[in-house]
Amino acid sequence: MEEFLTAHFWIAVGQIIMIDILLGGDNAVVIALACRQLPANLRTKGILWGTAGAIVLRVVLIAFALTLLQVPFLKLVGAVLLLWIGVKLLVPEGEDEHSSIQGSDRLWAAVKTVIVADLVMSIDNVIAIAGAATNAGGQHQLPLVIFGLLVSIPIIISGSQLVLKLMDRFPFIITAGGMLLGWIAGTMAHSDPALQDLIPQNSMWNYGAGMLGAMLVFLVGMALKRRGQKLQ
Repeated sequence: MEEFLTAHFWIAVGQIIMIDILLGGDNAVVIALACRQLPANLRTKGILWGTAGAIVLRVVLIAFALTLLQVPFLKLVGAVLLLWIGVKLLVPEGEDEHSSIQGSDRLWAAVKTVIVADLVMSIDNVIAIAGAATNAGGQHQLPLVIFGLLVSIPIIISGSQLVLKLMDRFPFIITAGGMLLGWIAGTMAHSDPALQDLIPQNSMWNYGAGMLGAMLVFLVGMALKRRGQKLQ
């Protein structure tokens, strides 16, 4: 119980919430598109059931990812993916990924669409959140994930427009989010079981790896942005 009162735990919670808001803003769009053809009296049910199904599925995926990240070298793979996701945040997007989402006038068909679309679009969230939870350490990684998701998902659904406006008005939020992913990537790579006998496992090296990851995302992202390149 004491671990839930530590600053380390709450920093990880904050990271998970920020990751989900930055990377999960599309969830509200997916839900709206999938439920747009439902009768008015079924839309609330479609939103609630679809959201609940998406949360449960994501928790299962993250639990699976937390287990996989204990295998040597997989944290390094996850770190590379996180660096790419962080850079992607800083570079203009390509084609609209929502164009293929079809609405339905049947409740369970709409719920299924929400869950499937969230599954396809949440791989980046899963990797990032699993990395943040792993870096938090301790024996309460999954409760940490569940708590962070339960806090952030309602924020995304109810306040996605506000979040998007804030990001448009204050672009540094996006930059900070990308660098946060780079930080998590660096610290996750540093803690890979395959490197534990090769690299000192202390806080100084951990922070150094995090700073290196954050700066790598910033420099690569800004370079690609200046060149006008788009990541698909």
